[in-house]
Amino acid sequence: CFHPGQGGKSVLAEIEGKKLRAVRDLKAEQQAALQLVENSPTMSRFEDGTGQWELTDPADCLEMLHELNQADDIILEWPKGKSYQLRSEVGFDKLSLQIKKENDWFKATGTIQADDKLILDLQQLLAALQNREGRFVRLDDGSFLALTQAFQKRLQDLSVYSTKSGKGVRFNPLASLALNDLLEQAGSCQGDAAWKKHLKNMATVMDAKLPTTLQADLRSYQEEGFHWLSRLAHLGVGACLADDMGLGKTVQALAVLLNLAPKGPILVVAPLSVVANWQEEARRFAPTLNVILFGAGDRQGILDNLQAFDLLLCSYGLLQKEAEKLQQTTWQAVVLDEAQAIKNRQTKRSRAAMGLKAGFRLITTGTPIENHLGELWTLFNFLTPGLLGGYKQFADRFSSAIEERDDKGSRDRLRRLIRPFILRRLKSDVLTELPPRTEVTLRVTMSAEEQALYEAQRRQALDLFEREDAGPGHLQILAQIMRLRRLCCNPALILDGDGENKNKNKKIKIASSKLKVFGDTVTELIANKHKALIFSQFVGHLALIRDYLDKQHISYQYLDGKTTAKQRQKRIAAFQAGKGDLFLISLKAGGSGLNLTAADYVIHMDPWWNPAVEDQASDRAHRIGQTRPVTVYRLVMEGTIEEQIVELHHKKRDLADSLLEGSDMSGRMSSNELLQLLREHHD
Repeated sequence: CFHPGQGGKSVLAEIEGKKLRAVRDLKAEQQAALQLVENSPTMSRFEDGTGQWELTDPADCLEMLHELNQADDIILEWPKGKSYQLRSEVGFDKLSLQIKKENDWFKATGTIQADDKLILDLQQLLAALQNREGRFVRLDDGSFLALTQAFQKRLQDLSVYSTKSGKGVRFNPLASLALNDLLEQAGSCQGDAAWKKHLKNMATVMDAKLPTTLQADLRSYQEEGFHWLSRLAHLGVGACLADDMGLGKTVQALAVLLNLAPKGPILVVAPLSVVANWQEEARRFAPTLNVILFGAGDRQGILDNLQAFDLLLCSYGLLQKEAEKLQQTTWQAVVLDEAQAIKNRQTKRSRAAMGLKAGFRLITTGTPIENHLGELWTLFNFLTPGLLGGYKQFADRFSSAIEERDDKGSRDRLRRLIRPFILRRLKSDVLTELPPRTEVTLRVTMSAEEQALYEAQRRQALDLFEREDAGPGHLQILAQIMRLRRLCCNPALILDGDGENKNKNKKIKIASSKLKVFGDTVTELIANKHKALIFSQFVGHLALIRDYLDKQHISYQYLDGKTTAKQRQKRIAAFQAGKGDLFLISLKAGGSGLNLTAADYVIHMDPWWNPAVEDQASDRAHRIGQTRPVTVYRLVMEGTIEEQIVELHHKKRDLADSLLEGSDMSGRMSSNELLQLLREHHD
């Protein structure tokens, strides 16, 4: 056996008892071999110059065999008489589909003409996809069917977006948008009257007019948002307005609600802290709406007497408390503002929202994904029930593949499935006139005393866990991590106690390095006539900061979860009017629904698990109406768990951005992952 172009020109051999002589054209052999490799991308990819190819991946082997089958004058020899049967390549043109209505779903059946002798039904083909090598599917007889790359991807989509039904599959009507490529390119696609009507509706261009009663001049992107919302409302499907914070989601929602109001009452559910903002903006931009606060008084009487143009404002707390009453009303539209409030599907609040009846469902949120994809499923279960399947099905098809294996195919399929129902614009894309925002991490160095205390606390926690036979529980680890985070803020939070963790030895006093950096920073800011928002997740930490500011005679406003709605609005108005150099705010109480453009600096005293929550808080200052550049400081203690939390921020941003363009991550991390945060130590 000679390699092409090598060896003698004359070759003698005995075949079946006969002596034969062959005269070779060495140059032609070389040219033919080179041409063969050039025509086979797989051979070119694995060529090592020896004239031999070793392929270990079955998909590569099948791809190479397919390429060789397309070549002329090629004879394949199989050891011991064994061979692969590789059928001809098939694509969209070989697929015939029939679609008909089945209850609230559509059912697709069909066949694919593999070759002259083989016809597969749709269910057989999709089943074969589960046993494939690249784009080659193994059939029951052991042969392989080659699919074009595009056809194979679209069939994978159909498999993911549907469930088995007889010899075919059934899928949510809204999934047809994501299946458009397959349905349009199929060789034949026939549907019943319901399917044809569905296609006509989905293709309808809704030319909605801005209501003449809207007392606002919408920016171009806001008007685009209005038309997008109007089209989905016309189709009777849900919409997620996920614009960046500060882009005017409320006024866009009010514009479409004005067009829906003549048909019946509207319900808006919002955090208690935001209800007043809705009341103010509705009266300002949509004065023809009759705004009703759902609070004190005869609530059932209010619901019994609702009529067209009524807009009922309800807090999430009352939604949960009065769920049964609210669920008995059929609303023309239901709006969930700051809809991340229902992200946990197991809460009573989330279940209360799912039971609401509405012709049009709208959620507004700047953070549709805060921590994990289960939150996205919950929001879409409210908007478009059934689109993402059941929770377990969603976890199997998307969550595990994306979050655990970073599967790009699954991420792309999920993005295409939800894309028609999410509108997200970033401030950097649409507000060219908005001043720049700069983010700065101020790294704080621990004193020797702080460092010794931190290390002692860390080792004490690890020693405690190592003594436990069954291993520490998730909440136990989290409690110790929380203790270390408080220590990073100010040692007094664990030495003196903040109402949550108290130490018997209250005589020890260790100065806070972070408080020193904070004091130097705000002194410089105030001297240069700047105002700042100060955020911390720990109310005890804010109390220590207040003590410091009082001693320094620095004026400030204050807001936490115990501040009443009336006092909240009073303090916001006072700060905006110039009363107070600083505004101290607990992160959860003031991370949304506030307009504090009087400040041009934001200081985060301690990093939160999720960067989206911090970003929301920063956007209290960096929003429409801000005329000065905004600077965001994050104080991070070096060599501590705070640095590790900041590192986790990058992972969370990547997850959200990959699906959208982008509350408690600690609740989603495993015990081992949390324990690793304690074990890691920065020298």
